[in-house]
Amino acid sequence: MSERPGLLVLPAGFLEDPQVVAALKIRDFATVFTAAKAAGLSYNHIAEACSMKPERVSLVARREASVTSFEGVERIADGLGIPGRYLGLAQRPWEKPAPPGSTEQPHEPSTDEAMKRRLALKALLAGGLSAVALGTLADERHTLDAALAGRTTPTDLDYWEEVADNYALGYGGQAPAARLGVLAADVVELRTLLSQPQTTEDRGRLCRTVGQLSGMAAIVLHDLGEAQEARGWFHSARLAAKESGDKQVLAWLYAREAMTPLTYGVPREAVRLSDLAVAAAGGRPSAASALASAVSARAHAVSGNAEAAREALTQAQAFAESLDSAGSADTWLGLPEQKLQIHLSHAYTRLGDVRPARSAQARALQLSGASSYQARALMQMDAALCDHHAGDTVDGCRRAVDALVELPADQRTGLVRSRAADLLRVIPASRTGERAVADLREVLRA
Repeated sequence: MSERPGLLVLPAGFLEDPQVVAALKIRDFATVFTAAKAAGLSYNHIAEACSMKPERVSLVARREASVTSFEGVERIADGLGIPGRYLGLAQRPWEKPAPPGSTEQPHEPSTDEAMKRRLALKALLAGGLSAVALGTLADERHTLDAALAGRTTPTDLDYWEEVADNYALGYGGQAPAARLGVLAADVVELRTLLSQPQTTEDRGRLCRTVGQLSGMAAIVLHDLGEAQEARGWFHSARLAAKESGDKQVLAWLYAREAMTPLTYGVPREAVRLSDLAVAAAGGRPSAASALASAVSARAHAVSGNAEAAREALTQAQAFAESLDSAGSADTWLGLPEQKLQIHLSHAYTRLGDVRPARSAQARALQLSGASSYQARALMQMDAALCDHHAGDTVDGCRRAVDALVELPADQRTGLVRSRAADLLRVIPASRTGERAVADLREVLRA
C-alpha cells in the first residue's frame, strides 16, 4: 500500500453524509466541494490537495464548470482521501483492502481502460518513440473514449481555450517527447466532449480548440521526425477546423503541415499545401498567410525554382510587416520575427544567397533565448551549409558537428538531423573521405 499523495483530511463523518455519498456516486463535485467548504475546508485547501486552481474549484462548486476527465477524478479522490469505491474507481493505491461485506461499487472495464490509456499517453514517450508507443498514439487518434455524460458549459470551453493558448507558447525548454505525452493526453480528454450535446456556437468553439491542439501534437511529431504520424494528426486537426468554420485555423494547419513534406524531401507537396494555406487565409495579411508564403519560399528553393522562391520571400515579408501584435506573437499560432527569420534563413541558404542567409541567421540567433535549443541548432545547420556554399566545407562540417554535440541528447530530433544530412548530400563524393566530413557522418550515425 503506497502513501496517499494528498495532505488534506476530510472532516469526521463527511463520507457518511448521505447527500455527499449520493453526489460522489454520480461525480457531482459541485455538491462535494460545497459540502466540504461548509464543513470547514477552504477552496484554496481543496485546490492545493487536488492539484487544481482555486478559481476552478470555485467555478465547479458554482456549477459553472465541471470535472470530466478520469485523471481529474483521480486527483480529487487522492487529494481528499476518498476511497475509489465512492467514485466508481478501482481501489486507490493508498487504500486499505475493503472490509468484508463492504458495498464497493463495481469498476467498469471501459473506465479502467480509459484511465490506463491516459496514464500511458503521458508515460509512453519517456523512453522514446518506439513502435509500440507510436501504435498506441495512433490508436488514440482513431478511437477516443466518449463515455462521459453531461453538457459542456461555456466555462469549460473557456478553460480549454486557455489550455490551447498555453500549449501554443511552445516547448518552454521541455523535450519534444515529454511535451507530446501531456499534449496528447489532453487531446484525448478534450475529445471526449465531442459526443456531448452542445449549441452550434459551443461546438464550433470546441472543434476549433480540438483542431489547434491536434495540430500542435502534429507539430511535435514532425519535430521528432515522425512524418507519417504527423500527417495523421494534421488530417484529424483539419477535420475539426473545417467543422468549426474557422478558416484562419485551417490556413494555419495547412501551412504547418506543409513543413512535413518539406523536411522529408517532397517539396512539390509542400508547395501544394502552402498554396491551400494561402487560399484558406483569403489572401489577406495574417500569421497563417505569412507562414504559408515563407514555407512556399523554402519549398521552391529546395526544388530549385529560384524565381518562385524569391517571389514568395517578398510576399512573406510583406505579410509579416502587416501583422498585428496577436499575429506576430511568439507562439505556435503566431509568426514572430524570430520564426520568420528562421524561415528566411533556410530559403536563402538553399538558394545559395549567403549574405541574406547569414543576416537572417544572425537576427534569429539574437532573438532566440538560451533554452531555444531547436532554433539555435537549426541556425547553426544553415550556417554550416552557407560555409559550404562559400567554399569552406571543412568549417561547415565542423560547425554542424559542434551543433549536434552541444545539443541535449533528447533534442537531437529528425528536423535537426535532416538539416545536417542536407549538408552531407551536397558535398562532392571526392571529399567524403576527409576527416571533417567523416566526423559529421559518424555523429549522425550515433
